[in-house]
Amino acid sequence: MSGLPLEGVRVLDLSRLLPGGFCSLLLADFGAEVLKVEDTGAGDYVRWAPPLYEGAEPSAQSALFLALNRNKRSIRINLKEPDGRDVLLRLAREYDVVLESFRPGVLDRLGVGYDALREENPGIVCCAITGYGQDGPYTERSGHDMNYLGLVGLLGLTGERDGPPIQPAGQIADVGGGALMAAFGILAALRERDRSGEGQLVDVSMADGALSWLAMVAARYFAEKVVPHRGDLELAGRLVCYRPYACKDGWVTLGALEPKFWQAWCRGVGREDLVEKQFEAPGSEAHAEVERIFVGRTREEWRAFASEHDCCLEPVLDLDEALGSELVRAREMVVTLDQPGTGGVEQLGVPVKLSRTPGGPRSPGPVLGEHTREVLAGAGYSDSEIAALEQTGAVAGPAAEATGSFMA
Repeated sequence: MSGLPLEGVRVLDLSRLLPGGFCSLLLADFGAEVLKVEDTGAGDYVRWAPPLYEGAEPSAQSALFLALNRNKRSIRINLKEPDGRDVLLRLAREYDVVLESFRPGVLDRLGVGYDALREENPGIVCCAITGYGQDGPYTERSGHDMNYLGLVGLLGLTGERDGPPIQPAGQIADVGGGALMAAFGILAALRERDRSGEGQLVDVSMADGALSWLAMVAARYFAEKVVPHRGDLELAGRLVCYRPYACKDGWVTLGALEPKFWQAWCRGVGREDLVEKQFEAPGSEAHAEVERIFVGRTREEWRAFASEHDCCLEPVLDLDEALGSELVRAREMVVTLDQPGTGGVEQLGVPVKLSRTPGGPRSPGPVLGEHTREVLAGAGYSDSEIAALEQTGAVAGPAAEATGSFMA
């Protein structure tokens, strides 16, 4: 780990599931020491998705868990027990960041909220990822990715004009609005701490973060006061030059937004007459003509066409095709990580490439509570004190027998 950019940053990760897990994965991949703080029951819910490999025991950690939790360690603490709370507060003295994804007020009621953590360590940076933020009218509401996208207007703008809202395959609010914003907020707060010596609370709302993805759409509304609807947006289906099209054996994407790209496509297919039709809408005669042209060739033929004519045209790939593609492999976006009992696990690689200190996978996702005793000993607890904490149920060690399901 020597030389990684976040080496020396220590993170207590109390979060569960995707947003917090992806945030701390980014930090861990670049060298931060991330300690997952899991409960003394089943731990992080994402551990118990369907088994990773055929023949796995029911308690085997899921592929989802392994993908989000490489390069991390795990400790099991019961924060409902006074001694468990004291363990967390003691650890916080030596850590830089606490990341959590509970509803607002939960950690305060447990006695380990931001104020309590700050008393132990004035330099602590606490990042709370929630659906709707630490204040406002929705603090107590439950929610998931689709709910946030619906409330901020993004889902309502996605899809064809006369069709229903279309759910995206990726979790835009969870990852884009939550995990990425949290990672940025944590690093910004740590950078400010370098100057002031003071920590602070980073309040990340997934709804806020998802809304920020509509920066250009909202700017136009503020300026023109015209409410857009599905099919109205240039980059979401309104233009014949910027849409997916069915071809003979699948789909392709045409992104010929700039006139030079559209002209290259039109000339490549021998249809100069369509050059002036670039910004017509779906349903027009020009759109029907472009559809007829696309359906006359296969994806591979269109791929070859795009290699000859620079027009922003690419195939729509299935996931297996994408993961096996020359582009993804060349960019090291699929990596294989050693994982006991599996013979190696393929995962997505690191999307940010640093030239001198690149991050990446170093160790597999931890067994639930795998590092409890090691972490406590490092914090100054004696063997007898650790045994007493385990006896009272304040902490717990490795638990391969634990099972559960985040969808139960």
